[in-house]
Amino acid sequence: MAAIRIGKISFWHVHAWDYTKETQAHPDTEITAVWDENPERGREEAAKLGVPFFAELDELLASGIDAVIVDAPTRLHRDVMVASACAGKHIFTEKVLAPTLREVREILDEVQKNNVKLTVSLPRLNDGYTLAISEALQEGLVGRVTQVRVRLSHNGATAGWLPEHFYDLEDCGGGALIDLGCHPMYLTRLFLGEDPAEISAQFGYVTGKPVEDNAVVTLGTPSGAVGIAETGFVNRFSPFAIEVHGTDGTLLYGAPESKLLLRTGTKGEEYAERWHELPIPTNRSSAFAQWIGHIQNDTSADENVRMAVELTRLMEAAYRSANEKRNIAI
Repeated sequence: MAAIRIGKISFWHVHAWDYTKETQAHPDTEITAVWDENPERGREEAAKLGVPFFAELDELLASGIDAVIVDAPTRLHRDVMVASACAGKHIFTEKVLAPTLREVREILDEVQKNNVKLTVSLPRLNDGYTLAISEALQEGLVGRVTQVRVRLSHNGATAGWLPEHFYDLEDCGGGALIDLGCHPMYLTRLFLGEDPAEISAQFGYVTGKPVEDNAVVTLGTPSGAVGIAETGFVNRFSPFAIEVHGTDGTLLYGAPESKLLLRTGTKGEEYAERWHELPIPTNRSSAFAQWIGHIQNDTSADENVRMAVELTRLMEAAYRSANEKRNIAI
């Protein structure tokens, strides 16, 4: 089977080389061309890879590639993905799919028209702790879910290691929330297990950047359960942590160790009196590997795309809440 030829659309994102290396490591894929909205950066990265740089996106799409990896600024996602889909190229993209639902629908329309295989990088959906928590919830080990809390933050803004262009409101569409906060947002939504009815966002500007560097979002549901997604670029030692509380039990992960703990009234007195560590399975294959499988097997990443659409819906409402300083019905 011939290798899938991939065009790299931009090296703007901090994870651009992560996906490049994943492509190089996969036995069935190769990067054969580069386009970048910053020609100087694009030529430099293409030279490292030993592949052609194309100054025009249309030229890259006509260069004999089969697919693209999108790591362009968020503001360009709609344009580059619509163009790629219209050219019949399969698409793997960094989150978010697009900053607004209108743009997402335009992308999906072209993806469907042209039978393009689309996958969005939502990597923590494939991690073992997510699989284990989801299984425990399906087994009813916490009873009815009443609260979910997920926190992921780092010190990129205070320590100065995050690229300066990650604070550009026009390019990014936001700050900590739309970047790092995507992960707490989609995990909170997943573990709640129901559509939120309203959303509220509180932003902080600790470093005085043009975008928020500290954020908390709360999700309210029809059942009364509450979701809390926390993120930031200003927290040096904040551990990635998950809490899922319910009427009969609680699941804890990562506070601070990478262990999954359960305390529940559904499994007898022993589990009610003390915490028990649950096994964590190995991760599923990565979103990139799943995308290649969909291309090869003519299948679709339906659940992944559904979660990506929901992520944009929540992000768009959260930024509206912060801007209007009120709860937003969704």
